[in-house]
Amino acid sequence: MTATTGPSSETAAGAAVLADLDRALAELPLVAILRGMTPAEAPAVGDALIEAGFRILEVPLNSPDPFDGIARLAERVGDRAVVGAGTVLSAPDAREAIAAGARLIVSPETHPPVIEAALAGDVVAMPGFATPSEAFTALRAGAQTIKLFPAESLGPAFLKGVMAVLPKGTRVIPTGGATPETIGTFFEVGAVGVGIGSALYKPGLDAATVERRARAFDEAWRAWAAAR
Repeated sequence: MTATTGPSSETAAGAAVLADLDRALAELPLVAILRGMTPAEAPAVGDALIEAGFRILEVPLNSPDPFDGIARLAERVGDRAVVGAGTVLSAPDAREAIAAGARLIVSPETHPPVIEAALAGDVVAMPGFATPSEAFTALRAGAQTIKLFPAESLGPAFLKGVMAVLPKGTRVIPTGGATPETIGTFFEVGAVGVGIGSALYKPGLDAATVERRARAFDEAWRAWAAAR
């Protein structure tokens, strides 16, 4: 379990989802962020990502009909991947995403009501942070995983400094701007995963292109891990 600075409110169901997330990270510690994906594209894109090894797929809520997209993706690949909602900014949106099938609630900010809604829904909360204060606020609110955002601007050196003061075992997933050439720099300083956005998926890309890009990330991760 993740070390936190506050009391745990995790239920058995929530622990099971967290265990699923850990298994997914162990298979491939990369999160596919599908911003702009339409619901109609979800089955083919989901299949392509699963084929390429991805096991954590996120549909941001600023995508077209996001709750329908989450539902279709969860129906298609939910038995093989952890499907989540991204850019979740309110507790009602978190609850609607969970009802649609999301098991991971991701935010670009630290907003305790969203964290609390995720925990109440027995899913994993992954709020964003850009300062140590935000990271500790998220952990005190019960977040099991936190997201460094925007990782491209803050960089591995910033993450290294923050990791030195966070509780041992804290799961941190940097997100924003990662490429196959740069993902290793975040793992070297303690990240448990990396969120991949536009370098993997952009609106309008066909499933074959998404799979090709996904395989490039998978190969980069495996090459980096094999060299350690």
